[in-house]
Amino acid sequence: MKIAVLSGKGGTGKTLVSVNLAAVADKGGYFDCDVEEPNGHLFLKPSLIGEEEVTSLKPVVDMDRCDGCKVCVTACVYKALAYIPGELMIFDEICHACGLCTYLCPQQALKETKRVIGTIRRGGRGSLSVHTGKMRIGESTGVPIIKKLLKKLDDDLSIIDSPPGSGCLVLETIEHADYCLLVAEPTMFGAQNLALVHELTRVMNKPAGVLLNKVEDGLNPSELYAKEHDLKILASLPYDSYAALESSNAELLVERSEKYRTFFLELLKEVVDEATLAAQR
Repeated sequence: MKIAVLSGKGGTGKTLVSVNLAAVADKGGYFDCDVEEPNGHLFLKPSLIGEEEVTSLKPVVDMDRCDGCKVCVTACVYKALAYIPGELMIFDEICHACGLCTYLCPQQALKETKRVIGTIRRGGRGSLSVHTGKMRIGESTGVPIIKKLLKKLDDDLSIIDSPPGSGCLVLETIEHADYCLLVAEPTMFGAQNLALVHELTRVMNKPAGVLLNKVEDGLNPSELYAKEHDLKILASLPYDSYAALESSNAELLVERSEKYRTFFLELLKEVVDEATLAAQR
């Protein structure tokens, strides 16, 4: 079973929830797909088993063949190519490796070569396998890293720590999920971003529930959104300065507090039960 933990923005507590769920699961896999800034390994502290590079195909030009027709320049929606007299310039940092320029070039002056865009680290923590993707600074997309990272998904329980937001990286992550746990904070901004990621799960036909994090007394716009849109609230986690301090020190709450261990065990059971019911519908 594959559980993706999502949030519409950074800072909601998505990784806190992910690593503590993985820790109480005790076996299976934890997949950190937040490739721009992965930090789940800081909490889980796995022993390193192996590391591999991830490459993407990028165009290079043979100027002896290029006649300056600018077909490639016009076709590239990312503006990753520019032509000045006598030179075709390719900007690797914004190239999305779609291959269109190479395909369209009438002179076959462009060819694709492999370029390292990131790494994947695989490790272990007892019976839990820990998989971390990291994108090189300045790269345009981490999708190839996530694709390769999630090839190790299997039938065991897998906790997928998604990137924040609702863009291409998130879409690639939840494509593999059986169930999506949305983490939301109690602000108007939090509710707006919850709406974005909830809409994405509906478009992709993925069952979802929400965990309300940092809950305090008073109005909770994220709770109101969930109730208005029939999004099941699986649990609420009150704001706690102790939890904030322990997390800032990269400590697992389930190993520091019996209260939190009980909470995350119950949350994991609730999520698995919901995912099982959704699969039977």
